[in-house]
Amino acid sequence: MAVQTAAGTTIGIVAGPPATFDAAGYTALVFATIGEITDGGQHGRTYAEVTHNPVATRGTQKFKGSFNEGNKTLQLALDDEDTGQIAAKAALNSDANFSFKVEYPDGAIDYFQAKVMAFTKSTSGVDTVVSGTIELSITTTKTGIGIIEVPAV
Repeated sequence: MAVQTAAGTTIGIVAGPPATFDAAGYTALVFATIGEITDGGQHGRTYAEVTHNPVATRGTQKFKGSFNEGNKTLQLALDDEDTGQIAAKAALNSDANFSFKVEYPDGAIDYFQAKVMAFTKSTSGVDTVVSGTIELSITTTKTGIGIIEVPAV
């Protein structure tokens, strides 16, 4: 992937998991685009650091421990008629994982499972639109599959 702007990136949501946790499984789903996103946030795997300090050498050895796919915060203008925002509000009241798709301008895609942990509203001031924040908590499958990255073709 060459350097690109974020302009044109879309984020979609659909209830439930794919039949298989790979590109083919996710491609079979029909995602509703979450409209009016002004900031798509960040996501990606982070490992816990595990340290070991043998008394004989005094040096700290470092290892990778568990990983976490992280959280993703979406900033948006509220639109009560937007099907993606309606789906995200429904997901807020569910304990289930929902499927998400982040599609970049070059055609690369990230797929993942997440729970919608918050959907808040903001009325900052007279010169702003009524906005909102959606908090996603990205999870992995029982077998450790998290974010599926599909490169642009």
